[in-house]
Amino acid sequence: MKKTLFFVALATALGFNNAQAVDWNWKGDFRYRYESSITENAEHSRDRHRIRLRFGVTPWINEELSAGLRLATGDPNDPTSRNQTLGDGFTAKDILLDEAYINYHPMFLDGNVNLLLGKRANATTLFVEDDLVWDSDVTLEGATVQYGKDIDGKQKSGVGAVLGYYAIGEARAENDPYLFAAQGAYKGSAGDLGVDMGVGYYNFVHNYTDYDMNIVEFFGSVGGDISENVPWKLYGQYAFNTASNDDNPLINDSERDAWLIGLKIGKAKNPGQLEGSAEYVRIEQDAVSEFADADRNDGSRTNLKGFKLSATYQLIQNMALGVNYFNFKDIIGLDDTHHRIQADVVVKF
Repeated sequence: MKKTLFFVALATALGFNNAQAVDWNWKGDFRYRYESSITENAEHSRDRHRIRLRFGVTPWINEELSAGLRLATGDPNDPTSRNQTLGDGFTAKDILLDEAYINYHPMFLDGNVNLLLGKRANATTLFVEDDLVWDSDVTLEGATVQYGKDIDGKQKSGVGAVLGYYAIGEARAENDPYLFAAQGAYKGSAGDLGVDMGVGYYNFVHNYTDYDMNIVEFFGSVGGDISENVPWKLYGQYAFNTASNDDNPLINDSERDAWLIGLKIGKAKNPGQLEGSAEYVRIEQDAVSEFADADRNDGSRTNLKGFKLSATYQLIQNMALGVNYFNFKDIIGLDDTHHRIQADVVVKF
């Protein structure tokens, strides 16, 4: 009875009180993380035990309409993390609305176009190669038109495109910040190799400092198989902020580039399988926005250079062990190296 009432309440909240859901598609994941960070020559490291829980449902309402709802742990004031740090006197942890959207994919367009309204993860909203420009926890808020993605946000083979308008802030002011995004992408093959490439443009209008940050991104990957169960992928991103010192005197015209290159080998999908990756990253001071990843350089998102090593082992079905090591330092400023280790246990359900 309680479950039925929950379904009715959810459908009503999403505006589908007369709809009959065909498939609810419940899913979630839990991550326990031990993290240790230390800066070269520091006396003590910062050691934290952290959890991340995400749980949601993506009901298929009919052949033209689906929706999504996801709850997650996190800090309501931090758009780039869903972690909760343990140790605050055993207090209860926040559960937040992480995703809430509708997805209309009309059949007169053969279901090839998705119109998304609401709040959805950037990886299923945009074409995303890695986290140079967007932290993986960011969920964009606004309206999106997609071509070349399925209703779950996975990229299809062939040409794709995305247009999006997203509200960043609202204060009943003329200069409320917002984001306009446009992307084009292609996924295909060249002989035995898989190829994925694209370009994106992100115009952050006003962006809290009353100036435009105009980021152009190029991304792509090529991959194949070393053996039947051991794939490989070489991937990269390059981003450039076209806004200059003429737009804002705080911008350094010589510090507007960012790039990432990485190699991944293996796929930890089934029990006993292992995957590993290595990345080198350089992000100059004014290259990307405040929505980029903050794990690398002791919490900094820009003015950094260094490398990240990762490994994942699928221990049993639905449970994986992982470790990340970050080695970064400032481009301009102190020459101290920042070290960070993250050891993870991830369970999907």
